[in-house]
Amino acid sequence: MSTSYRLGVLEGDGIGPEIVPASVEIATAAARAAGVTVDWVTLPLGATAIETHDTPVPEETKQALADLDGWFLGPHDSVGYPEPHKSALNPSGTLRKHFQLFANIRPAKSFPGAKAVCENADLVIVRENTEGFYADRNTYAGTGEFSPVEGVAIAMGIITRAATERVARVAFDLARSRRKKLTIVHKANVLKLTTGLFRTVCQEVAREYPDVRVDDFHIDAMTVHLVRRAQDFDVIVTENMFGDILSDLAGEISGSLGTAPSINASAGMAMAQASHGSAPDIAGQNVANPVAMILSGAMLFEWLGARHEDEAAARVAKIIEAGVAEAIASGISTRDLGGSASTTEFTAAVIKAVTAGAGQN
Repeated sequence: MSTSYRLGVLEGDGIGPEIVPASVEIATAAARAAGVTVDWVTLPLGATAIETHDTPVPEETKQALADLDGWFLGPHDSVGYPEPHKSALNPSGTLRKHFQLFANIRPAKSFPGAKAVCENADLVIVRENTEGFYADRNTYAGTGEFSPVEGVAIAMGIITRAATERVARVAFDLARSRRKKLTIVHKANVLKLTTGLFRTVCQEVAREYPDVRVDDFHIDAMTVHLVRRAQDFDVIVTENMFGDILSDLAGEISGSLGTAPSINASAGMAMAQASHGSAPDIAGQNVANPVAMILSGAMLFEWLGARHEDEAAARVAKIIEAGVAEAIASGISTRDLGGSASTTEFTAAVIKAVTAGAGQN
């Protein structure tokens, strides 16, 4: 029997209206091949929503998302919004906070045929998404930053046992399904109470997973280890800001930030979102790399498959991943990967690979 999902489409800003439709087109082809029906629901968000609803994240969008199985979120250009929207929490942060999407899962995997600093990297960064040293996550109202006197600025960093435990279990479950190795990243030698608590709680959760090997590194040392030997790491778990920094670095090491996908998830909801920004300098030129958004969509289907015990949805993810790998290995890629294909040309190549290879997955 065909399974069916209702998924949201939020194109966002900059290159979003180019890479999100490409991702939807590819996901639709892969879903058809796997016997999965998808009802796509397009919703307003970003600069166009400011024009039509006087807010980048309309209430009607949040209400509609609550009734969907998941959604694709395009990048946003919040620094280009007019005030007061420019100074407010950005659309991605708004949705993560509203729906308590506490786990940001960001893989970094090298593709044969794409230039990469580490040609055999295959790791996943699990980033706690709701607190840490991102001030806008840490207060009920306001941004969590304040200036008591001119020339002095203060930001709060909050780590809690409850939030750390839940993201640690996501990371350990993921490690158990992969190569059974997990690395905790912190700065407990200096930030002893905050990231020290993060490290301690992760180590306590590790006792529940005796089959997973565990080590830990300070954030500054970890950046060096990633550059020198990214291939040695499997799953990395860390707090919010450290995870943001490490995942961008890992994306570049594995080829390009344009290939770095992610999902933001809770126990019952998930949002597919590429790790990169809106790239307004190349918007509308049909040169953007859609791989990160395409693979973020694949991650969403993998999450749906796991949550609903749906092998067909999981197969959609495998078909998409295989199609992207086949297109790049055949020499078709966008310019950030050393190729010359346009966004639409690369999308067509992936759809061709998806259609041709669907029966083999």
